[in-house]
Amino acid sequence: MKTSGNTILITGGGTGIGLSMARDFMKEGNEVLVCGRRESRLFEAQQRLPNLKVKVCDITDEEERESLADWAIASGVNILVNNAGMQRMVNFTRGLPELAEGDNEIRSNLEAPVYLSARLVPHLMRRKPAAIVNVSSGLGFIPLAIMPVYCATKAALHSFSVSLRHQLSATGVMVFEVIPPMVDTDLDRGARTRRGQEDRGISPDEVSKALLQGMAEDRVEIPVGAAANLVAGSRTNFDQVFQGMNSRR
Repeated sequence: MKTSGNTILITGGGTGIGLSMARDFMKEGNEVLVCGRRESRLFEAQQRLPNLKVKVCDITDEEERESLADWAIASGVNILVNNAGMQRMVNFTRGLPELAEGDNEIRSNLEAPVYLSARLVPHLMRRKPAAIVNVSSGLGFIPLAIMPVYCATKAALHSFSVSLRHQLSATGVMVFEVIPPMVDTDLDRGARTRRGQEDRGISPDEVSKALLQGMAEDRVEIPVGAAANLVAGSRTNFDQVFQGMNSRR
């Protein structure tokens, strides 16, 4: 797929992986739109990338998603990158209060990309070229039990990507899935620091560069770094890999 001359919407594009993608896409000669919930982070991103177009949006809210889609369509978007998400540790032995006390991962990680895709697909079908990029996770293939909802949403996003790709196969809209391993971002809202985890993961830049290369080569499934081992392990030796990952915690 052509990776220049596009108009690209990146959700959660003010920080982390999304910001790295915005920078790299802009370097390739694309117009980039990003959204996020925190106006201050979007302002900082725009200071670093002056031609970046930004919009404050909570993608878990349907009215705000509608406004975001209208803005993107008016801008001539032809690539949607469903990047925004969150990650929480949830212990179900503590019941509903622990699940309910934080942000809703299902709404941000799964509902939002599904509904935003539904709003934009009819428009994307009229654009050439066009694509949807879903940012899933290696943990969607082999889950880490301390983050059960996050892993489940990413597994569902992988399944959604496969089905959507099949549905759109005759339309010209490509569906890419980029599959990162652990990445050094604030996705987990500081949980790694609180539990004393020293390994922060790879840089967001590595994920962005892998995505652009994968898109240029028309590789619809793009595992990055150690995530390739999880994808392969899920298909050849799931139980052993799962037990190995979770016995260390």
